[in-house]
Amino acid sequence: MRIGPDRRADYKTFQVVPTRWNDNDSFGHLNNAVHYSLFDTAIASWLMQNTSLDAGNDDQICVVVENGCNYFEEISFPDVVTVGLRITHIGTTSVCYEIGLFRNEDEVTSARGHFVHVYINEKTRSPEPMHPSLRELFARIFKSAD
Repeated sequence: MRIGPDRRADYKTFQVVPTRWNDNDSFGHLNNAVHYSLFDTAIASWLMQNTSLDAGNDDQICVVVENGCNYFEEISFPDVVTVGLRITHIGTTSVCYEIGLFRNEDEVTSARGHFVHVYINEKTRSPEPMHPSLRELFARIFKSAD
């Protein structure tokens, strides 16, 4: 397990997301649940931009089987978050995303998360090898977590 934040150069693709007033909790920073929402949104958006993802009609879907987050610095409204995304593992049926949250123009992550998706048959709900086109897509943003 890595300790400490990552740098922007460690990520392959980025999305900018403004924070909202209601993202803050009573302690004056983004509630931890908001971090997970940002992670999930960044992954879904990237997949939708790069595939023909149609969650209601695809024969193969992905499900989250693991996630986690390391927090390094607080993020608060009205900060703007740049979400960095990379793939750190491509398996037969699974893929591991790492997601970095960068506050405003910071060069290091305020938080780093990971999501593991397993690809399953939509009808049988059993794991199955992901489509080759997905493997190729994931390879484009693969970067070892070191």
